[in-house]
Amino acid sequence: MILPPFLLHLPHSVEEALMIAGDCGGDFDFLAGGTDLLPNYKNRLNARSHVIGLSRISELADPFHRLSDGGVAIGAMARLKEIEGDDGARRSLPGLIEAISQIATPLVRQSATLGGNLLLETRCYYFNQGYDWRASKGFCMKAEGDVCLVVPQKEICYAIYAGDSAPVLMTLGASYRLIGFDGTRDVPAADFYQPDGIRKNELRKGEILTEVRLPPEALVARSGYMKLRLRDSFDFPDMGVAASLSLDGDRISDLRIAVTAVSMTPQLFTEVTTPLQGRVIDRALIDVVAAEIQRRSQPVRNVMFPPQYRKRMVGVYTRRLLTRLAGLS
Repeated sequence: MILPPFLLHLPHSVEEALMIAGDCGGDFDFLAGGTDLLPNYKNRLNARSHVIGLSRISELADPFHRLSDGGVAIGAMARLKEIEGDDGARRSLPGLIEAISQIATPLVRQSATLGGNLLLETRCYYFNQGYDWRASKGFCMKAEGDVCLVVPQKEICYAIYAGDSAPVLMTLGASYRLIGFDGTRDVPAADFYQPDGIRKNELRKGEILTEVRLPPEALVARSGYMKLRLRDSFDFPDMGVAASLSLDGDRISDLRIAVTAVSMTPQLFTEVTTPLQGRVIDRALIDVVAAEIQRRSQPVRNVMFPPQYRKRMVGVYTRRLLTRLAGLS
């Protein structure tokens, strides 16, 4: 399939990009690596008349640099392959590197960006199809229609968030720096995503995700990511588990667990992990935590694997990941 016609703009600064966006009357998309947006355009999924490419804005492309508070920042336009190969990122953020290394294929990661992965369009097998397929089934509310075909009603879209890097960044306490018409603001990753497949997140129209910021404690935490998918490359997750663990001896000083691709947002289970501070981490405790995360996960039926299987794998992957991070394997 070929792309629909649109006018491509290539600004050299964030200010210029915002100025162009303001002139487009809302009929635009920002373009990062294009590995998600352009395939959707080929399927005629909510294509716009104007596309504002961010590839020439050099200030957004730094893959890893230190902040004055001891934390680090990663530019939103940093290519995934650049982050994956950065020595500082590999030493300090093993969980993020593990997630990035499982995104799509090495060739896709040469083009795809961190910001693009964080802002992925939500996915559903009623949505991610060609126009003729969608027409034969009956259009959904995410494109052309007004009814969700996963859970039939007209209020909430049940397309899932299927990104790999966001759950890791949530467990590490990251925040997203956004610049728009009203200025600059920082939003915690844990508060950014919204439980609606159309609304998706807190990004306002015209805002640009410029960088991801991580606090100093994220650089010393044990972190990891495990991904369930049909094929061992290329595929989006059908479920993924991220965790960040800090220990004081054999006792938990901080534990955070997030699950992706089971709901409209990546889910951070602080209500399960916060009470565990000060507890000795052992296999028995890990079994209890994994069972509770599994119990609270409610996958919806809109990807390849059925909900019951994905729910079971939430517990299995949580147990495996925590066992590895605790050094008990």
